Amino acid sequence: MKWLLLLTSFVSFASVHAEATQTTPLWKITKTEWSANDERNYSAFVQALGESGCRTVDQCLKHPANPFRSTDNPGVKFWADCGRFPYLLRAYFAWKNGLPFSLVSSVKAVDGLGNDLRYSPKGNYVTARRDIVQKTNAPIPAMDAIELVLDSVYTAIYRYNAENDKPNDLFFDLAPARINRRDIHPGTLIYDANGHVAVVYKLESDGRIRFFDAHPDHSVTRSVYGEKFARSSPNSGAGFKNFRPLYLKGAVRAPTGELIGGKVVTLPFPQLPGFSMEQYYGTEPLPDKNWKKAAFTVNSQRLPYYDFVRTRLAVGELKYKPIEEMQNAMDTLCNDIKDRVPAIEDAVKSGMSRRPQPDRLPSNIYGTSGDWESYSTPSRDARLKTSFLELRTEVQKFIELYRQGNSRVVYNGVDLPGDLLRAYDAASRACVISYKRSDNSTVRLSYDDVVERLFALSFDPYHCPELRWGARETQELVTCLDGSTKLAWYAAEKGLRNQLERAYDIKMGFNLEELKKKGPGTGARTPPDVNLRAYLDSLN
Repeated sequence: MKWLLLLTSFVSFASVHAEATQTTPLWKITKTEWSANDERNYSAFVQALGESGCRTVDQCLKHPANPFRSTDNPGVKFWADCGRFPYLLRAYFAWKNGLPFSLVSSVKAVDGLGNDLRYSPKGNYVTARRDIVQKTNAPIPAMDAIELVLDSVYTAIYRYNAENDKPNDLFFDLAPARINRRDIHPGTLIYDANGHVAVVYKLESDGRIRFFDAHPDHSVTRSVYGEKFARSSPNSGAGFKNFRPLYLKGAVRAPTGELIGGKVVTLPFPQLPGFSMEQYYGTEPLPDKNWKKAAFTVNSQRLPYYDFVRTRLAVGELKYKPIEEMQNAMDTLCNDIKDRVPAIEDAVKSGMSRRPQPDRLPSNIYGTSGDWESYSTPSRDARLKTSFLELRTEVQKFIELYRQGNSRVVYNGVDLPGDLLRAYDAASRACVISYKRSDNSTVRLSYDDVVERLFALSFDPYHCPELRWGARETQELVTCLDGSTKLAWYAAEKGLRNQLERAYDIKMGFNLEELKKKGPGTGARTPPDVNLRAYLDSLN
């Protein structure tokens, strides 16, 4: 698949001048390494794009926040999904700054099995790399190089145990990061072992991590780090990663200033100041390396992992203000819900909901390709549901800590449950989501409406938009054109909608009758309780 569609002839870097001669933009390598200043500038570049509000990959690189946009041909269109997006940003910046680039181009599973490399249980190892270097006096056609990068990348290259790194020709691109404000920064990647990658673009003073990510439909969304990025084993390589420093060795500088030839190398992990395995093994000695037993402590206080991350990244001592925390989380969730709207609209516009329902589900609904990957939302919906559950759990934790007199909780009122309930209702009323039904009429949903139908939201791209948004009332459903077969599939998929865990090693290629039997792999009988308002109401 082509990830960069070249619509017109290229415009050269000199095209801003009056004569505007059209030639191919060139990647001229003039620097032997990524300096500390280059890394700072890259972080600023990522932060500016993250804060720009761009909604697609193409919009991001054409946004005024991109200081290099004027050197691009207006006819080029940029595309990327979640795994390619970080590499597109990194390679694009390298091109515009005369920097060398190199990347993993092929991996194999450590266990040697022929399973989907994106979800190898024991991770992958590198079998080939590609250097972007100038081999002759002719500079590199930049867009060809960018396309080569994107054609090489997918989420399997993020899946590795850093302890298996070979600091020679076959090294990994990314280094696990130490959890602090120096080593987690704009440009740091967050890899979810369930098959998703995001890019950090901002750290708040209270330790919250803001990220943006791309999707198979090339849209870009933004959210805040939390439990939707599941902590996983070192073999999966999940967590925070930074691109390793690259050095061009053995190159010869031409009279025109470009560096010709050479080989791209890096430093071994132990020599990188920001390298750490603590997100896997914890901050305390762990002789048996059982990552599930890892302990995370700050100032001798043991904390759950996600609290540890936020505490480490906060400026000064982290204090929890329950009402503000809840409002921030609800605001993030409201944006997450709104980001789902164009995803469903794209599926409908593509005609997916008008196609007949296939006889079977994909072999695994979370790890697929083709139209199902582009237009279904099981992983996205699971992350959304996890965030709702996390919010309910967090608010309950704040109330319990407050009642215990914990000094980390700051509240100056006299009725915390009541104030939380009133703040919840205000935030819920302020969050309004609209979607288009099959007849193009608009339905407005409140935040609470989405909570009530959260586990009714269909992930199946063959369903009408009403079912995609969990419609249950006849009046809302009357415009749905799905027949009895699709409605039967929707009912049978209830267990899959109920589960939060994204299991990629389970076979799910069920037909309708198999799915109805509710056997292994068909999901959970009941959903978890995510209704924060009901919990707060019970306290009042």
